[in-house]
Amino acid sequence: MPRIFFGLELPSEIKERLLNVRVSVPGAKWQSAEQLHITLLFLGGVEESRLEAVVDSARAIRPTPFELEVSGLGCFGQSRRPRNLWAGVKPEAPVAAIHEALGLRMEKLGFEAERRSFLPHITLARFKRQPGSVERLLAEQGASVFGQFAVTEFALFDSKPGPAGSEYRVIERFPLSGPGERI
Repeated sequence: MPRIFFGLELPSEIKERLLNVRVSVPGAKWQSAEQLHITLLFLGGVEESRLEAVVDSARAIRPTPFELEVSGLGCFGQSRRPRNLWAGVKPEAPVAAIHEALGLRMEKLGFEAERRSFLPHITLARFKRQPGSVERLLAEQGASVFGQFAVTEFALFDSKPGPAGSEYRVIERFPLSGPGERI
């Protein structure tokens, strides 16, 4: 059963800049360039028989293309004991609108809505046991700007666990302009 999620792909030049954030922090499991993305909506394990309905429903979402700036660093959890280190995106509103539209459409297909609030971000590192502090990193690089890019599509990804972390494969891409439901 595929584990799937909707997300935004990042240009390689922004990925390269994000990879330069890496510093030695105890417990940090840094993401590779191939793992860097913005998650729009995680669905989890989905039966193959339901994939076509998921894809068809997402095709109807056609927001207007927009520009995103990747800037700022933050963490989930306390900076002394983080769970994740992330880079932010601005503006958040168009990303949140796609998240909401996907969530509503997937709920109609019987998927359970996420309960936690949505914060568009790019996970840079995950922390497991005994995480080290990222306070210094946030103080030194917290206001960094990593670049801008045009968002012209979103994608449905398959996520497979691997020894170096999850491996992602694009199942389908959805253009942001064209006939269909506007958000």
